[in-house]
Amino acid sequence: MTEVWGSSPRRGRPAGHAPGTPCWTSLLVHDLEATKDFYGGLFGWSYYSPGPRQLGPYVRATIDGRDVAGIGELPPDRRPTTAWTTYLASDDADSAAEWIRCSGGTVGVGPLAADDIGRLVLASDPAGAPFGVWQGQELTGPQPSGVPGTPVWHELVTQDAAAVVKFYRSLFGYETKPAGSADCDRITLLLDGRPVASVRGAGAALRDPHWTTWFEVSDADDAVRRAEELGGRVLTPPHDEPAGRTASVEDPEGAVFTLLRTAR
Repeated sequence: MTEVWGSSPRRGRPAGHAPGTPCWTSLLVHDLEATKDFYGGLFGWSYYSPGPRQLGPYVRATIDGRDVAGIGELPPDRRPTTAWTTYLASDDADSAAEWIRCSGGTVGVGPLAADDIGRLVLASDPAGAPFGVWQGQELTGPQPSGVPGTPVWHELVTQDAAAVVKFYRSLFGYETKPAGSADCDRITLLLDGRPVASVRGAGAALRDPHWTTWFEVSDADDAVRRAEELGGRVLTPPHDEPAGRTASVEDPEGAVFTLLRTAR
């Protein structure tokens, strides 16, 4: 496996938000207050409202005064599956949206202005995995290394990694590097030689391709127990990988994310 799996994924991220860099993660849910309680209990997040939002009630989660994620509430008449959405930075959200439409993807929302600080697009790639595009002010400042509850990595889980990577590589100019083994179809996405995200092929049986956010924890086993106590469900029990000790968890509304205790 590549260096991104042999050391902390955080150390592979470039400084700043160059186009194609994962720059934000957000979640749309049916019960905002219950979701705040779950992640607050799991990660110690605090919350504040950034002001009026076109898309409904919305809060930003913080740790030590730093924004780490966003959570919004869906209208009562909308019942889609909840999932964490990775936003990829762009210099031109409008051009990105047009390119997505012309390249087999689907644009669901936008491009639209977001509180006078930028423009956003919500889209799906050709395999159906939702993702966001963000142009504008950085939504997070530099994240301190090793702080539990902060996003540390982003991975796309899809049926065929090689097939969908062509779409993202054309959109953002990624370099790619195999990161798997004989029994693991995984490709690392790089910008200027630095790993920024990964794509994992899970085979044709996967029903819903999706981006996953990996969150730093101080102890993966303890975090899994706490997630279960708070109403979450363990999908993949804690296990050791070259990157560290990981576990896959589903929150009470079904949004999947990964817990990671990075290798030291």
